[in-house]
Amino acid sequence: MATMTVSLPDPMKDWIEAQISRGEYASASDYVRDLVRRDRARREPELTIEDLRKLVADAKASGISNRSVDDIFAEAKKVAKARGLLNE
Repeated sequence: MATMTVSLPDPMKDWIEAQISRGEYASASDYVRDLVRRDRARREPELTIEDLRKLVADAKASGISNRSVDDIFAEAKKVAKARGLLNE
């Protein structure tokens, strides 16, 4: 697991310590990890079964592509790099 040092103003530090004291979190790291998980879930919501069904139905309705598999993968890599999901 990686280590990261973060500087916070005293009121924020006090807030985190209060949450730990109340038993909400085991440590400051636990609190920050929870914040990151919640932020990721908010920014990148998980697809529901209905979302997936709609994607499949839309894909079927769009017909057969004339693009090659190599073109599709190249575009997918480009999108992944732009989103910071792929390091090359």
